[in-house]
Amino acid sequence: MVGVTAYLLLFVVIAVVAVVAVVGVVIAVRPIQQAREAERLARARRDFHRQREPLEAKFIERAASSGKPRGLHWLDVEFDDDVVYARDRRTGRLKALVAIEVSFEAVAGGGMEEVEAVSRVRAATAEFIHDGSRWQTNGRVYFNMAPSATVRYLTSELEMVAEEHALPPS
Repeated sequence: MVGVTAYLLLFVVIAVVAVVAVVGVVIAVRPIQQAREAERLARARRDFHRQREPLEAKFIERAASSGKPRGLHWLDVEFDDDVVYARDRRTGRLKALVAIEVSFEAVAGGGMEEVEAVSRVRAATAEFIHDGSRWQTNGRVYFNMAPSATVRYLTSELEMVAEEHALPPS
């Protein structure tokens, strides 16, 4: 009977030591993971700014060729300097959201020639996606929403990671 109790006590001690060791490793690893994630975010942000001009051109090309909004031709897009970074909850991919102002003109025969609102500049948000190694865009636009409002609207899909505000001119 004493032998069984000793083995049971030894088993409990080993189990407790194992649990404490696992908890210790988890506590020690978390700051390392957070530091790596912060470095990945910093690198992605630097890359976004380095690639921004060609990304904006690709965005305009893709958004304009989407056929949306129907009956309108994209005339001009003005990009804001501020950037909101969000993470896709499903894929883990980082997204950069940038406020834009879009000007349209009616396409001949598209049914929008007589609509007065066609000439109004539209506020929207442009989406850029980081695939883990580089930034790209599919021309996705969120009309009538600022970048931070887009994150709030898509809160089940996106989580806010960072906001960058351009410095005002000196």
